[in-house]
Amino acid sequence: MSFFKKIFSSEKKETLDKGLEKSKSTFFNKLNKAVAGKSKVDDDVLDNLEEVLVTSDVGVNTTLKVIERIEERVAKDKYLGTSELNQILREEIAGLLSETNSGEETEYKIPELPAQENGQKTPYVLMVVGVNGVGKTTTIGKLAYQFKKKGLKVVLGAADTFRAAAIDQLQVWADRVDVPMIKQKMGSDPASVAFDAVQSGVNQNADVIIIDTAGRLHNKVNLMNELTKVKRVMQKVVGDAPHDVLLVLDGSTGQNAFEQAKQFTAATEVTSLAVTKLDGTAKGGVVIGISDQFQIPVKYIGVGEGIEDLQVFNKYEFVDSFFK
Repeated sequence: MSFFKKIFSSEKKETLDKGLEKSKSTFFNKLNKAVAGKSKVDDDVLDNLEEVLVTSDVGVNTTLKVIERIEERVAKDKYLGTSELNQILREEIAGLLSETNSGEETEYKIPELPAQENGQKTPYVLMVVGVNGVGKTTTIGKLAYQFKKKGLKVVLGAADTFRAAAIDQLQVWADRVDVPMIKQKMGSDPASVAFDAVQSGVNQNADVIIIDTAGRLHNKVNLMNELTKVKRVMQKVVGDAPHDVLLVLDGSTGQNAFEQAKQFTAATEVTSLAVTKLDGTAKGGVVIGISDQFQIPVKYIGVGEGIEDLQVFNKYEFVDSFFK
C-alpha cells in the first residue's frame, strides 16, 4: 500500500519513534503473547488481537473496525501468517485513518485569513482549553516557539486567571520563547484579559494570538458560560475569532482522555486536539482511537520534554512508528 512514504525528516522521525517507544514495546509484548504458537491468523488470534488493541487504549469502537477489516483480508486470502500481522495492522489502521481528512500535515502553519474591514491584517486567534495538569501551558509555549521559528509574530494571553501559577507558568514560557504576553492579576475576568490580548495583538500587527483559558470541568455550565463570554468579547476586536479552539488532552490517561474529549466537546465547540505526554506512557494507542472516533482532528502530539518535541500529528508517520 502506498500510505507509507517518507514524509518527516529523519531527525523528526527519530523523535517520534523514541516518544512512542514505551507504547510500542508494550503493544508488541502483548501481540507476541497473543500469537504464540500460532502460524496463521485464525479466530483465536483475532480474539486475542482484539483484546490487545482494547488494552492498548485504541478504544472498543476503533478496535472492532480494525478487526473487521482484518477478517475481510483473512476471508480473501485463506492463509494469512501471524508473521504478517504487524504489517497488516499497520496497513489497515492507516487505511482506517485515511478515511478522515485530517492528520495529513507535516509542518506548522496557519491558514491565510482575509483582511479585516479596515484593511488591517487579521491575526490567527487560537484559544486553548483543557483541564489542569494535561500540559496545556507547555503546549502553548511550544506552539509559540514553533510559530515564531516560522517567522510569525506571536502574542500570548493569560486568560486562565483562576490560578496564580497558571499566569506565572505562561510568563516563564513567554520569556523563554521571547514573545509578549498580556496578563492581569489573578481572579481578573478572563474575558477582559482575552479582549486585551487580542486588541494588543492587532495593535502589534501579530500573526498569531494564543489565549490560555482556565482548566476546570467540575461545572460544565460555568465552563460553557465562561468560554462563550471569552469568545464573544474577542469577536468585538476580530469578528471571526477564535479561528481554532484547541483541546489539550493528556495521552497518559488513556481512556480518560476520551472521556475528557467527550465532556469538553459537550461544553464548548472544539475544533482541534493536541495529545500530550505520549513519551512517558504505554497508552499511545489512544491517539489512533481519538483520530478515528472524534470528528475533530488531532493536530499536535507531545512526544517528549524538549521544546522541539511537540510535533504536528501526521497519521501515517504515527502508525508507521507505532507498528515499526
